[in-house]
Amino acid sequence: MGYTIGNEAVYGLERAVKASGNPMRTVIDTSETTAKDFLRAERLGSTHNGLGHDNYLKGITVQLDVKAPLYWWKEAQRYHWFDFVSSQSTMHCLLKFDVKKQCTEETDPFIIQRMEQLVEEYRMIPDDEAHRDEQKAKWRVIVASLPSGFMLAATMVTNYQQLKTMYIQRRHHKLKEWHIFCDWCEKLPHFLELTGADKIAN
Repeated sequence: MGYTIGNEAVYGLERAVKASGNPMRTVIDTSETTAKDFLRAERLGSTHNGLGHDNYLKGITVQLDVKAPLYWWKEAQRYHWFDFVSSQSTMHCLLKFDVKKQCTEETDPFIIQRMEQLVEEYRMIPDDEAHRDEQKAKWRVIVASLPSGFMLAATMVTNYQQLKTMYIQRRHHKLKEWHIFCDWCEKLPHFLELTGADKIAN
């Protein structure tokens, strides 16, 4: 079971596009979004990060589901506006997972085998008060031994401005998971037109 990303929902796109013109207005415009609005939004959104012209992109909210290995999550969590709505929990479900199915195909089979042994050793401990400390100690060993290729899924929330930054920084990354992520970004409604991320990243 490999890295997957999907179940996306995009909110507020047209309103954010309309709002991109607010700096030049004395009254907020609530009329229908026009082709002129999109042209202005594309011009502002495709500027380089940090200039502030693309701030309206924060108004385009995206929810998505991601299933990824721990080594990918470690990198993804550095982005401030890529937030967890809710995620699978090793605290609650570690002993319920099928370790082999939950790991990437590149995970060393020896490590998977050892993880399965640790889980089996835990299950052989009597589940009573007298063995509670032994259970806790073994559980900590299992958690500490999880391979980096162990996959967890989460529902995330972000926005087009953050996705623009992620796309630019990760388009040519060493990990194939980031390539899949950037390919997914390209399929979002008007993403490339509004952010110009593909041109900035190349």
